[in-house]
Amino acid sequence: MEVDTLFDLTGKVAVVTGGGDGIGKGCCQILAAAGASVVVSDLSLDKAEEVAESIKSSGGHAVATECNVMKKEDLANLIEFAVKSYGTINILVNNAGMGGGGRENPFNIDLEYVERIYAINVFAPWQLIKLAAPYMKDSGYGRIINITSMSSINTSPSMAIYGSSKAALNHLAANLAFDYGPMGIRINNVGPGATKTHALASVLTPEIEQRMLAHTPLMRLGEVSDIAGAVLYFASPVSAWVSGQVLMVNGGGVQTLD
Repeated sequence: MEVDTLFDLTGKVAVVTGGGDGIGKGCCQILAAAGASVVVSDLSLDKAEEVAESIKSSGGHAVATECNVMKKEDLANLIEFAVKSYGTINILVNNAGMGGGGRENPFNIDLEYVERIYAINVFAPWQLIKLAAPYMKDSGYGRIINITSMSSINTSPSMAIYGSSKAALNHLAANLAFDYGPMGIRINNVGPGATKTHALASVLTPEIEQRMLAHTPLMRLGEVSDIAGAVLYFASPVSAWVSGQVLMVNGGGVQTLD
């Protein structure tokens, strides 16, 4: 394989959930820069359209759509919209997620909260994988990347539901790799460490950052581009013999506070 084709996604179609901001936005932009036509989906149509317009203004190809991943009909509509827009689906990035931040006091949360977290972090990715897989099989190119979390392997207080949902997403990918592998579809997960997004910025202080860096050998927090680069790796031909894996992108450590 020629070096210049290892990361070439020309002619491929990528669907990204939660693509209007943060890591999802970074994924949309890097996949488009590699040549893919990108379907930017987000709970906020305005944010999705803003990302799509930025891609098009840079010479790429993108369309935007609103999608609430908690609604089955929205998931089906997203796949239908992608196929109607570009003819097929080759790459699916399940980025939309919810929870974390050490706010899950086990004595205060209820079943409704648990069901909501699992609906977004596990059931929605599973459903989109199921819906997109036939198009990937028919096209001869299928790459599924789920955004998991360091919480899927760490243990922390007030994180049981979020952490276990992301652990479930890891095991889902590892097992589905066996089911979809014979169809030519690869499934892998990317686990971000503490990454500088708007969500992190809302709670990050200089003191918290220094406590995180004490457990981070590379001595900096992650950037969106770090996570997007790992997604590009799994989406591209360069990783053709990699499936069922979880890649933690965390600066070589864990951004715990203790």
